[in-house]
Amino acid sequence: MFWFRQGLCFLPAFLVVWSSCTFIVSYIIALFRGDVDIIFPYISDTGANPPESCIFGLMTFISSCAGTATIYARYKYVERLTEQNSLVKPCLNKAGLVFGLAACFGMCIVATFQETAVTPVHDFGALVFFVSGVLYIILQSVISFQASPYDSSVCVCRFRLFIAIVAGVAFFPTVICAYFVKQTTLHRHTSDKDYPFHIASAVCEWIVAFSFVCFFLTYIDDFKTFKLQVRTEYED
Repeated sequence: MFWFRQGLCFLPAFLVVWSSCTFIVSYIIALFRGDVDIIFPYISDTGANPPESCIFGLMTFISSCAGTATIYARYKYVERLTEQNSLVKPCLNKAGLVFGLAACFGMCIVATFQETAVTPVHDFGALVFFVSGVLYIILQSVISFQASPYDSSVCVCRFRLFIAIVAGVAFFPTVICAYFVKQTTLHRHTSDKDYPFHIASAVCEWIVAFSFVCFFLTYIDDFKTFKLQVRTEYED
């Protein structure tokens, strides 16, 4: 049996690959079309103009759907562990589910409302995505330590905690520096007064985004060990 057919590991595997392609493909297209600068544009800048905006929106929406399925599967997995050993508080697991679904909803907003079309709504969706996403991986890191060794090895738990710390630390300069960025054009120049803030914010944004990708990468091995089944009941 191929490894990606074991349990539900195809869910996080697909999410990691697809999300990475979403960021990279739209960036490459925008770069070759001359729509963005080569040095650290915002992720949303790479999906601001057509045709890359269409590709970015579609791929981001698919990522949000894959993320929803993965997050729900993780929730049911931890719920099952909780029934067996009561190491993880159910409220903590439910909070993780809520923040995870909120992050996916923020991704849908980002995918639907382009940065240059409806800026306030797009920024709101991005903020929901990043805030909820960071809180989600922090909670999952705590859950991993509480459920260890039934959930993951100590090394995996520590790696998840490291990723959560990196994402949490990088989140603050992403938002703070973005507040001082006044120029809204896609092309920037080193002579712009707010250019250092733009670079710092954009770099940290990419760090946070790929921190999420790396975090879901750690789910692959765990998801090999379980499956979800749907039971249908017919009532006359």
